[in-house]
Amino acid sequence: MVTAEIAVALPALVLVLTLALGAVSVVTDHLRCVDAARVGARLLARGEDAGRVRAEVALQAPEGAVIGFDVGADAITVNVTAESPPLLRALGVSARPRGIAHAVPEAAP
Repeated sequence: MVTAEIAVALPALVLVLTLALGAVSVVTDHLRCVDAARVGARLLARGEDAGRVRAEVALQAPEGAVIGFDVGADAITVNVTAESPPLLRALGVSARPRGIAHAVPEAAP
């Protein structure tokens, strides 16, 4: 009898553990996206070259993240978006980690 109960409970336990690990992965990727966006906004505000900024943001962001810049005269916006973990996508859960940072360009000396 106990074997049958374990056979029924084990798949549910594996599913819950999978979802929990996927959630931790999404939160970690979200934090990496936010940090990468902040780094990019800070570098662009200082007047760094866009190619160097993109390379630095790519180092900070999760692998395969999409990086977008919007540089204006009065404001800078950096948007970093990553894919949800493959484990969650396989289960049909779509959670896209995303980070957005804003900055004001520094005045030239």
